[in-house]
Amino acid sequence: MIYETRVYRCLPGRLPALLKRFETVTLKLWDKHGIRQAGFFTTLVGESNQELTYLLAWESLAEREKKWTAFVNDPEWITARAKTEEDGQIVLNIVNQLLVPTAFSAVK
Repeated sequence: MIYETRVYRCLPGRLPALLKRFETVTLKLWDKHGIRQAGFFTTLVGESNQELTYLLAWESLAEREKKWTAFVNDPEWITARAKTEEDGQIVLNIVNQLLVPTAFSAVK
């Protein structure tokens, strides 16, 4: 397995809009494209409380490429994303990493 960690850093006060978009739009589209999430987190203690961190689980880099590309190019996503940003940009930046579990990891 390959895990992808993604951290969305929101513009001030825009985290609720991002959470709503994931809950009402993004997750349904991920289901459509077979994208599996492994957890979502907000920051309780840390540098910023305007961040959303989540993990995705992939069988391979090829699976990620195929499914992620299909998702980001899905006309339904493009339209929904634009609609959710009618009141302004939500995300300042995104940081992601692709991770592989170690031999001793509880998550494989």
